[in-house]
Amino acid sequence: MIDVIIAGAGPTGLMLASELRLHGVHVLVLDKEAEPTGQSRARGLHARSVEVMDQRGLLERFLALGEQFAVGGFFAGIGTSWPERLDTSHSYVLAIPQVVTERLLTEHATELGAEIRRGCELVGLSQDEHGVTAELADGTRLRSRYLVGCDGGRSTVRKLLGVGFPGEPTRVETLLGEVEVGVPLETMASVVAEVRKTHLRFGTMPLGDGVYRVIVPAEGVAEDRTVAPTLEEFKQRLRDFAGTDFGVHSPRWISRFGDATRQAERYRVGRVLLAGDAAHIHPPTGGQGLNLGVQDAFNLGWKLAAEVGGWAPEGLLDSYHTERHPVAADVLDNTRAQMELLSPEPGPRSVRRLLAELMDIEDVNRHLIEKITAIGIRYDFGGGHELLGRRLRDIGLKRGRLYELMHAGRGLLLDQTGRLSVAGWADRVDHVVDVSEELDVPAVLLRPDGHVAWVGEDQRDLLGRLPRWFGAAAV
Repeated sequence: MIDVIIAGAGPTGLMLASELRLHGVHVLVLDKEAEPTGQSRARGLHARSVEVMDQRGLLERFLALGEQFAVGGFFAGIGTSWPERLDTSHSYVLAIPQVVTERLLTEHATELGAEIRRGCELVGLSQDEHGVTAELADGTRLRSRYLVGCDGGRSTVRKLLGVGFPGEPTRVETLLGEVEVGVPLETMASVVAEVRKTHLRFGTMPLGDGVYRVIVPAEGVAEDRTVAPTLEEFKQRLRDFAGTDFGVHSPRWISRFGDATRQAERYRVGRVLLAGDAAHIHPPTGGQGLNLGVQDAFNLGWKLAAEVGGWAPEGLLDSYHTERHPVAADVLDNTRAQMELLSPEPGPRSVRRLLAELMDIEDVNRHLIEKITAIGIRYDFGGGHELLGRRLRDIGLKRGRLYELMHAGRGLLLDQTGRLSVAGWADRVDHVVDVSEELDVPAVLLRPDGHVAWVGEDQRDLLGRLPRWFGAAAV
């Protein structure tokens, strides 16, 4: 029997597969597409996702193929400066096409031993107390202990489960494409600057080799949004807004996206779970979608591995929903707010001008960027120290860096006292005795996802906290 089947070989599914393989879980990833789409809707990684890659030893691969930017404008395109004193060692956005991110994550997952089968469409599933049966389009039946739907906003897994997906439907639609253009850069820049005085959902971005990423509002909401726009439809919308179609031709791809916000009512039904766009959809404002899915996987992976491995404490797997559902709900709120601020109507434009004034206040600017970059997240672990529930940023130690110690995806006790012990949990938690000038507490216990589970120096207190996240001590 397979331990975990993952439906969907996008960034979320690939990240989850890698996290599970770190713990020796037998993983099979299924994707209905015979080949990757080659579309790069997402164009970058925010600070928390950059941290995730660093925690798993992947960051150098990403930095080699991306470009770092510390520029403002990520909240509704309001052009404030990048905030100072962000609580991260990676205070930048890493511009990197989604197709490259997927390739790097595919390489990582396969290096760790994950099996990826393409051209395999899941069409049915059933579950019992012992496992899940997945039915494929060709009639093949596969059996696994758990199954995770990472199969996008139109998730087959979610529909088969009958999980509700409430929210707001698409009200406005936008066309997006990667195309070649037939006019000089200066001409295009001049036209775009004029149009964006009133229409902020219009824009272009050079990608190199004469290819541009072009975005323009659609005429309305398509009856069948699964059908891609034609090149002529795309050109007509450009003419409507800009008075020219820029001579666009030779499209790599053209697609449409809406501003719907929906969230699955439950992220878990028995042995089947949802992650990424299968669990939530929202407008792309702020560039949060891919990042949110990768971070879902980072939260879920070690918990599901613990369940498969037999050491998960009661409620650990359910904490995936408890922790991640509110995070996605907040992203739905802030993306909807940003869409309102992009409206050409007088009311939203007035609110936008007011918010731009407020964002000149450093604390306001930092608060909103912390939302976008996800470094402000604090899970509810109950009362206690202000670090509890937050992820700990990378810090320098006497003998290296914190994140260098987290590549294996295990828990970690960073002990500056040298008096503590994780005896009984050494198969799940690393004990590192080292000191840091950047950490002003005696010791911290980190979960595999880097969130602080305990702060202190009392061994008895530590022994009371270890079972909550890492199960019973080994005999």
